[in-house]
Amino acid sequence: MNFQRLDSYPAPVRIVLFLLTLLLLWLPIAAPLHLIYGASVGVGLTILLYCGFLGLIGVWGRKVSQYPHPYRYYGLSFTKKNGLEFLCGWGLGTITLIIFYGLQVILGWLAVQTTSWQEPLPARLLPMLGVYFVDWQGAIAPGMLTSLGVGFAEEVLFRGWILSELERDYSPRTALIGASLVFAILHFIKPLNLILATWSQFAGLMMMSVVLAIARRRREGRLGIAIGLHGGLVWCYYIVNTTHWLKPTGVAPEWVTGISGNPIAGIMGLLFLMAIAIGFTLLKR
Repeated sequence: MNFQRLDSYPAPVRIVLFLLTLLLLWLPIAAPLHLIYGASVGVGLTILLYCGFLGLIGVWGRKVSQYPHPYRYYGLSFTKKNGLEFLCGWGLGTITLIIFYGLQVILGWLAVQTTSWQEPLPARLLPMLGVYFVDWQGAIAPGMLTSLGVGFAEEVLFRGWILSELERDYSPRTALIGASLVFAILHFIKPLNLILATWSQFAGLMMMSVVLAIARRRREGRLGIAIGLHGGLVWCYYIVNTTHWLKPTGVAPEWVTGISGNPIAGIMGLLFLMAIAIGFTLLKR
């Protein structure tokens, strides 16, 4: 195969060819397993696909792009500095949503549910007694694992590989907008009725991608802070969303607080993301 010829193609073509190569490697394994075991292996096949992606970007980076250290180029460097930046990002994401929800509680837009630390009562009694069981153990640890996986997977894919490929051919601003559009569009692949119901989330996804890309750029291309920030935001939202211990009061409209409780699907969430983006922009390297 003429790898140098592949490298001469425009970035969108390179990205499509890479993804087609990944699918050609994955489908011969995934298709038979899905036919035999059905949907029960869906999670495993998704993990297999992503592992294939991680392996292929290393081969692609060396053979096609001629990078001596492709993972480092895409922002993955297992160093103390990157690890500390990951922790800082995680803390920033968590604290941001704590302030986000705390401010809404203070303003009366959210109400804290009455909770019980005992075993949950029968569901039919809960509304009458006003007692709600919050399974913190079932939210905090699983939420941390989920958010870590989501943060790592999406940052390596979108702010690592795709953004880096676009930056090779386009200006930093154009690459940033392109990578953010890809991120938002791929998250919006769902039925039309859901797209219409959550339309404001698109702007939030775009803004979130911009924030995470700026975070990476301010750290000399390292992904640690972006992975941490993404993971911290997802973790805090996961806990609130699964425990249901914060309830909207109806005082503020959803387009302000976030449609369906999603922080990035409202004006308030966009303002918080803009504040983080400005902070990173002003931050010295």
